[in-house]
Amino acid sequence: MTGWLYRALVRPLLFRLDPEFSHDLTLTALGIAGPTLARLIHRTADPRLSLTAAGLRFPTPVGLAAGFDKSARALWAWPALGFSFIEVGTVTARRQPGNPRPRIFRLPEDLALINRLGFNSPGAVAMARRLAALRREPRRYPIPLAVNIGRSRAASNDEAIDDYLYSFEHLQPHADFVVVNVSSPNTPGLRQLQMRDAIVPLLEALRARNLALGEKPIFVKIAPDLTDAELEDVVEAIGHRVHGIVATNTTLRRDDLKSPARDEPGGLSGRPLQARAVAIVGRLHRLTEGRLPIIGVGGIFSAGDAYAMMKAGASLVELYTGFVYRGAALPRAIARGLLACLDRDGFKTVADAVGVASRSTVSSGPPR
Repeated sequence: MTGWLYRALVRPLLFRLDPEFSHDLTLTALGIAGPTLARLIHRTADPRLSLTAAGLRFPTPVGLAAGFDKSARALWAWPALGFSFIEVGTVTARRQPGNPRPRIFRLPEDLALINRLGFNSPGAVAMARRLAALRREPRRYPIPLAVNIGRSRAASNDEAIDDYLYSFEHLQPHADFVVVNVSSPNTPGLRQLQMRDAIVPLLEALRARNLALGEKPIFVKIAPDLTDAELEDVVEAIGHRVHGIVATNTTLRRDDLKSPARDEPGGLSGRPLQARAVAIVGRLHRLTEGRLPIIGVGGIFSAGDAYAMMKAGASLVELYTGFVYRGAALPRAIARGLLACLDRDGFKTVADAVGVASRSTVSSGPPR
């Protein structure tokens, strides 16, 4: 399906429906069609787009962000649509329903969404069974799969370590990498876990358990609303304890929005988050001196958006709101557009462009 067809015909129909019902309907359709799509669609990405991050090989830099396929309902559809990796979840230790409905709101005038889902999750045990069944499939799952884990609503921050460890122990064996979500605005108190006195013991506990299980990459997902001082503290605190960073989660800011739903409580995603997310990725790249791979998330609607995020310092990018507004053709369109960006600027591979805008000396092309 072309992007034009989606925007002209499919999106208007979906946008007539309740946002969460529309989302569930889409996942159901993709879950049914996914295995067939996976067999029918065989496209090899251009090798110039392939890169390695945290020891994992990615066919292109374009992935699907956590929150879209929370319960791993449409796994075979994502590689068929051109995604090169996926995050499922956020998954909590125990099954929980999340916040009361309605809890997703479209802001079409702003190309944005607000959600206050609150980690609706099947629970770690159920998700582990689902992913174990995937790994038993005769066909190997073709792209890296991450599991995003978060604190249960019923657990206090004092109980957070045990809560995260429970999820981690069940899910790490079935994931290619794990993302630790300490930044959702929709679970009360969760963002306090980003602070030094909380995040250090949490990551130390996860690191020890990770080594015991057989080490796999751990990423930590941070909020876009951190101050520069808080961002420096987070980077210093995570230190050698993680293998990468996901930047960023949704924001609580409501700057210059036009849509009637702008005052709904919850996390804002989409176009209004783009500039802030790129700035944070650049700041993180400089603070870490490029040592940690960064997954850039926030307001990516085009190849130009993805390229700006990568030049700021992201090795990989993820889509969510852009996928809602632009449709299933977007992952491949971004990949094609990235090739055009590389050709324009004289880079041989996409990895060569990572961080060029955040270095002390920057040129319009590759280093001479």
